[in-house]
Amino acid sequence: MQRFLYKNLLEWKTSKHRKPLLLQGARQTGKTWLVTEFGKKEYSQFVYLNFEETPDLLLLFNEGLSPDKIIENLGLYMGYKISHEHTLLFFDEIQSAPKALTSLKYFQEKAPEYHIIAAGSLLGVSVGKTSPFPVGKVTFMNLFPMNFTEYLMAAGEEQICKKLFEMKTLNQLPDVIHDKLLGHLKIFMFLGGMPEVVAEYMQNKDVQHVRKIQKDILNAYERDFSKYSEKIQAIKTSEVWNSLPNQLSRENKKFKYSDVRKNSRASSYEQTMEWLSKAGLIYKVENISVPKLPLSGFADADKFKIFVHDTGLLGAMLNLSSALILEPTALFSEYNGAFTENFVACELISHGHEKLYYWTSGNAAEVDFIIARNGIIMPIEVKSGLNKNKKSLQSYTEKYKPEMVYRLSPRNLIQSENFTNLPLYAVNILAANGQV
Repeated sequence: MQRFLYKNLLEWKTSKHRKPLLLQGARQTGKTWLVTEFGKKEYSQFVYLNFEETPDLLLLFNEGLSPDKIIENLGLYMGYKISHEHTLLFFDEIQSAPKALTSLKYFQEKAPEYHIIAAGSLLGVSVGKTSPFPVGKVTFMNLFPMNFTEYLMAAGEEQICKKLFEMKTLNQLPDVIHDKLLGHLKIFMFLGGMPEVVAEYMQNKDVQHVRKIQKDILNAYERDFSKYSEKIQAIKTSEVWNSLPNQLSRENKKFKYSDVRKNSRASSYEQTMEWLSKAGLIYKVENISVPKLPLSGFADADKFKIFVHDTGLLGAMLNLSSALILEPTALFSEYNGAFTENFVACELISHGHEKLYYWTSGNAAEVDFIIARNGIIMPIEVKSGLNKNKKSLQSYTEKYKPEMVYRLSPRNLIQSENFTNLPLYAVNILAANGQV
C-alpha cells in the first residue's frame, strides 16, 4: 500500500543535513512495514534490528556507544560487513533499548554518514525515562493511520485521487462520482486507517474478520497501558480511554472528567491525558473564544474535545454495525455526528495540522474546527447530514467577518460569496492547500 510519508523518507535520505530519524506513531500504523519497504527498495543493504523481539541485541551496546564499536559488533552479530554506503540501519522498537536510543547522538556527531531510522510504537511515552535523550541530534517524523486519500489509492481509485489533488479550483463533481466517493467514505469510516484492517478488507471483504483485527488492536493497547506505566496510572489510562466513545456520543462533545469517574478532577488525570497523547492514541482539540493569531495564545487548555486517532477503532469500541454502510447518511450522523467529526479531525492532523481548535460563543454557537493556514484563520463546521442550517457559521461571520467560512457535509460542492460547502471526502483539499 502506498503511504505518502514515503516521499518524506526519500527527502530525508538525500538531505545534506540528514540526522538519525525517529519515526513515531501509534501501534499498528505501519511503521515497520513502511521502513522495511523503504530500506529494501532504496538501499543495497538493509539491516533490521528489533529490540523487543530479540533482547540479546542490547548486548551490542554494552561495550560503549562509539559508532565504530557498535558497527563492529553489529557486523559480528549479522555475519557480514556493515558499510555506510547504500546501507540503511533500522532500529525497531527502540523504546526497549535506552542505550541504542542514546547512541543516535554519537552517530550524528561522529558518524553522520550512516543512515539510521529508529521507530517505536510507544516512543513518545518512553524516551528520556531511563537514559539521556539525544535532543537536537535526531529528526522526527510521525506516521498516522492511513488517511482517506491513502485508502482510495489502496482501493484502486488513483484517477479520482489525482483529480482531487490537482484541482486548483474545486468544481462540483458529477453526481455519480460524488455518490461513489461517499460510498467509499462510509466504508473507510467503518474500517479506519489501520493498514492491516484496510488490507484485509481489500483482499477478502470480510467485515467480521476486520472487526476481529480491530478488537485485537484495542486489546494490544490495553496491554500497553499496563506494560508502559505504573499500575495506578494504567488504571486511569484505561478509564479515560474507555470513556471516550461516551464522551463523543453527547451533543456537546466537550470532555468531562466526571464521565471518567464520578467527582473526578483534572489534576487526577493530567498525566493520563499526556500519556495517551504521546502514544498517538488521542487528539486534543482546545477551545478558543476569540479567533486571533496565534490561535494557541487564545486557547483555553481547560476546555477541550478529545478524538480517537482512528474511526474504525472508535466504531469497534462501540460495536458499530457494518449495516450502517448501506444506508445513505446514517453512519455520518451516528452518535450525534461523532464519527464525522472524528474523521475530520484525523484528516486535518494527517495532512499537517498538528494542533486543532474549536470556537464557542457561550451556549449559543459552536464552530467545530478552527485552523490557520498561510496566516489565514479558517472556520470549519461539520455537518453529518444534509441539513443546510449554518446558524453557528452565520454567528461567527457576523462577529468576525472572515474571508471564507467552510462547511463539510455529505452534500456536493456549494459555493456562495464567502461560503463554501465541501463534500466530506474533499477535506484533504482544505487541509493541504489552505483554501479552495
